[in-house]
Amino acid sequence: MKHALLILTLSLATPAMAEEDTGGLSLMERGAQMLMEGLLREMEPALDDLQGMAQNIGPALQDFAAHMGPALRDLLNEVEDWSVYHPPEILENGDIIIRRKPQAEPEQTPDAQIDI
Repeated sequence: MKHALLILTLSLATPAMAEEDTGGLSLMERGAQMLMEGLLREMEPALDDLQGMAQNIGPALQDFAAHMGPALRDLLNEVEDWSVYHPPEILENGDIIIRRKPQAEPEQTPDAQIDI
């Protein structure tokens, strides 16, 4: 993953309009490469921690999806239009409520009158 990140970052960060040096890379490209290598060295411990955290959280997320997935799927199938509901509210006791917005009254057009 680190190598893919480096390649992606270098491809986006290296300018193509600089003078070539003797190594085939322009001075700007070499500077960008050195910058990215330094950043990756600095970020390596944080990336390792993130990978460890993902390994710890992964089983819990799978368990959550296994238990809550069917209930959420059923809820999504029952609600046709989420725009008619207010955002969920969490009450002090921990209950979550989703209130339906008041229905807008249909626009009433006055009956056309024709005077003869």
